[in-house]
Amino acid sequence: MKNKIIALVFSMLMISNFILASDIINYGSNWSMTWDDYFKKEQKVGLALGGGAVLGAAHIGVLRAIEEFGIEIDCIAGTSIGAFVAGLYAFGLDWEDIQKISENLDWLDISGLSFSNMGLLSNRKMGELIREKIGDVNLEDSPIPVAMIAADIETMEKVILTTGDAGRASMASTSIPGIFTPVEIDGRLLVDGGIVENVPISPLVDMGVDIIIAVDLNSDHKSKRPENILEILLRSFVMSTHATTQFQTRNADILIKPDLSEFNVIDMDQSHDLIEKGYQEALKVLMEYYK
Repeated sequence: MKNKIIALVFSMLMISNFILASDIINYGSNWSMTWDDYFKKEQKVGLALGGGAVLGAAHIGVLRAIEEFGIEIDCIAGTSIGAFVAGLYAFGLDWEDIQKISENLDWLDISGLSFSNMGLLSNRKMGELIREKIGDVNLEDSPIPVAMIAADIETMEKVILTTGDAGRASMASTSIPGIFTPVEIDGRLLVDGGIVENVPISPLVDMGVDIIIAVDLNSDHKSKRPENILEILLRSFVMSTHATTQFQTRNADILIKPDLSEFNVIDMDQSHDLIEKGYQEALKVLMEYYK
């Protein structure tokens, strides 16, 4: 019964992150450069990893393509599952290291039932997993500057986390309000950052990057016809955030939007195929811009 509850809850991870984009595929602004220009100008590159539950495995494929292209990421930002991946990468794990983690991961490894009146589940195990992989570290100590997006559930303000415990920051960015127990940081109750910025481009702008590579896992994910009231409510939320996400992702220079329609947001056994899908889409887009 516990496994069924956890699986249902994680299907709701799209409450905060599953935000539809335009039917028109647009890989960012009219920007492109040659390899010579890239290396000569020493452009500062930032990477934004969006939310998307299990679909987040596609981020690993994107990282593989970036590494194969020899693109050095100067700073990175993540929302929800994107924050989880960003934290690992910022502290020195490469795409293969993160792939090994994802392929051996189960929902019970990162979540558990909560006895709090603030949420049904706790993602405390996620914080423990991060500490196991990168140590008991603070965000400000990462080799690659990293930012994670969360939302203050009291004030409904966007909170950009760039300092403090890395594991706890990841927990905050992935805590679905009403489902997961909010994470308290500096006196603020924080929940999933997908509510306020599912593809975290704004922190990279603040960091002064020259080129923003963004990954949107949900824009081309076609949804099936809703079958119950819960799905209708979730879809209504998605529709209400549609315009905001469209506007935010337009600030990306390179926008990678893999079509993940064939995948669901619960089954972790899809990890290998999701990684490959993210890799192939990233190759296609990066080849277009780094000619």
